[in-house]
Amino acid sequence: MFFSNMVSLITIFGLLGNITTGLVYLAPAKTFWYIMQRRSTEEFDCLPYVVKLLNGYMWVYYGIVKPNSILVATINGFGAVLELVYVTIFLIFAPPRTRAITATLFGVLDVVFPIGAVLVTQIFCNREMQIDVSGFLSLLFSVATYGSPLSIMKTVVRTKSVEYMPFLLSFILFINGLTWTVYALLTNDWFIGISLCNILET
Repeated sequence: MFFSNMVSLITIFGLLGNITTGLVYLAPAKTFWYIMQRRSTEEFDCLPYVVKLLNGYMWVYYGIVKPNSILVATINGFGAVLELVYVTIFLIFAPPRTRAITATLFGVLDVVFPIGAVLVTQIFCNREMQIDVSGFLSLLFSVATYGSPLSIMKTVVRTKSVEYMPFLLSFILFINGLTWTVYALLTNDWFIGISLCNILET
């Protein structure tokens, strides 16, 4: 009975984590609708979206190589597709200098690095090592992902406007962090747990 209840709790919090993570990935949609309407990225920063795409890739890989982690892989696969759309829109409407910077970051962080990481771990690591390496990279880039919006603070201070740092996204990130922390405790997944503890502390 206890085991059955634990499985149910894991499933419940896993699904809640998927829902809140989906909302996190969908939250910038309003920003990109605004960019498309204005046909300009204005003062928006590409870094949070480029890093979030890399983070999505890494969690997908972790969810694939670690047994019973399909919920982690599927939601981050969905998110990676959305982030790819966001970065593409950013590249289309950014001014030339910003477009060049975004394209460089995208090429290095979202193409070269994840392909290299997957190839190296698949060729040279056994399954346990693949789980550890992909988990560590996911942890590392989760901290970078949730820290990257701090770059927007510079814009907020300069423009004296919170337009470029949406409250809704910050709130959803907090709820998402709490949900996945409970999931991590229930599944003893310290990669998810440590990354989210760091996020909640920031």
